[in-house]
Amino acid sequence: MRGAVGIEIEDKFDVPQEYVIPDLSGLADVVGPKSYQLVALYYDTPDLRLAARGVTLRRRRGGDDAGWHLKLPKAKGVRQEITHPLTRSTKIVPPELAELVRAYTRGADLQVVAELDTRRTVTVLLDGETKLVEIADDRVKGTDHRVEDKVVRWREVEAELLDDTRQALLTKVGKRLRKAGATPSGSASKLAKLLDPTPPARAATVPGSAGEIVVNYLASQVSALLSQDPRVRRAEDDAVHQMRVACRRLRSAMKAFKTVVVDTGELQEELQWLGNVLGEARDLEVTRARFAKLLAGVAPELIIGPIHTRLGWDLHKREEEAYERIKETLSGDRYYALLNALDELIAEPKLGKAAAKPAQERLSAIAAAGWNRVTRAYDFAQAIEDLERREIAMHDVRKAAKRARYTAEALQPTLGKDMARLAKLAAGIQEVLGTHQDGVVAQETLAKEAESARQAGEDTFTYGLLVGIERNIADRAHADFPRVWAETVKAAGKLL
Repeated sequence: MRGAVGIEIEDKFDVPQEYVIPDLSGLADVVGPKSYQLVALYYDTPDLRLAARGVTLRRRRGGDDAGWHLKLPKAKGVRQEITHPLTRSTKIVPPELAELVRAYTRGADLQVVAELDTRRTVTVLLDGETKLVEIADDRVKGTDHRVEDKVVRWREVEAELLDDTRQALLTKVGKRLRKAGATPSGSASKLAKLLDPTPPARAATVPGSAGEIVVNYLASQVSALLSQDPRVRRAEDDAVHQMRVACRRLRSAMKAFKTVVVDTGELQEELQWLGNVLGEARDLEVTRARFAKLLAGVAPELIIGPIHTRLGWDLHKREEEAYERIKETLSGDRYYALLNALDELIAEPKLGKAAAKPAQERLSAIAAAGWNRVTRAYDFAQAIEDLERREIAMHDVRKAAKRARYTAEALQPTLGKDMARLAKLAAGIQEVLGTHQDGVVAQETLAKEAESARQAGEDTFTYGLLVGIERNIADRAHADFPRVWAETVKAAGKLL
């Protein structure tokens, strides 16, 4: 069963036991208060791997949303929540939800670690029949089952946005709550308040140093990779692409900043392995969408034979098979070992001498070196007389441009607008070369599909038409590249 998915946008406040919810009239129609008794069991590994990453998994009875709830970190104030119907067992987590937290549990068992008994009083703001904001006044009794059933009591208030077009109303509600004495919560969740989990370890680095900037960037990309894992398992839109990008950014950073964080060669190889596993499904997804767009632009009378099936359904079937291989990979020991190694990298990186240098000084030089690598790859390619070998070498120019772009993006918060401009310039080179390369690969794919169609006795006229369109796209990008290159080199020279 595929659970429902929602996004939570809420403000949480700590309040004293004697706190009084302020008058909310004038903001919208007010309904309530209405009270519920909520009892929730929270599941985690014995060492709180979920709570440490801001993930909560619970089984709750009472209220309007009884059932299993999995909350995944998304961004400040916004969380993705996946729900599942209530089950009889309190010991066994539904397999569908257990699967979605494997990147955090990594094979460890899930068990009940805490219980929250909440007396909730709810007030709802409405516009006619439309619910806008829900204010929940919670009196909580928390039991920590890891520490001889330690009991803690507190009170808190949550204001949750129910209509995402009314963000301003949520802000006004928060203002009234604070004016009455509420303070922004110091904990991300009730569970965090009770258990106080230790966040993932991060190496101590010198403030303002190159080491601090690089380790923080690597940590952000590890978090990005982990956040996409549940989305990939659910085959959500763009999830494979985003997870693959996180792999690429990590590899790129390890290469670019190899004098800052050293000895990452084995990690780079494992990230490349994971990226390749993800890439199979992603490439098929892109190819299928590309051909669908091409066919949509062709007059119906020019589409002959079952080409929609070959370029649509057949590719989709292969894509689904690739997704199954991804899911198998994401539940394997090699993947868990990679995630553990990434955690160790952030907690105890091997720092080179460059790590202690001021960030501005060292990282500016690394950004310049990244762009110089692009120009050297270009000069090398252009010196090759054989056209076929030159085209292969131009693929290395594209890869160097992508690496320069990722490096500049990583350094933008530290080095400022020049890095944003450099990233944009590198992306321009990457895009033009990518358009040409994608057109060439599409022609090869179409030729293979046409041969299969020919052997099946099908008309191949439309395949030839599509090959012509793709060749035109590739040729235009190829012809446009010298102009783009000249303009880019001139602009980059002013930045570096």
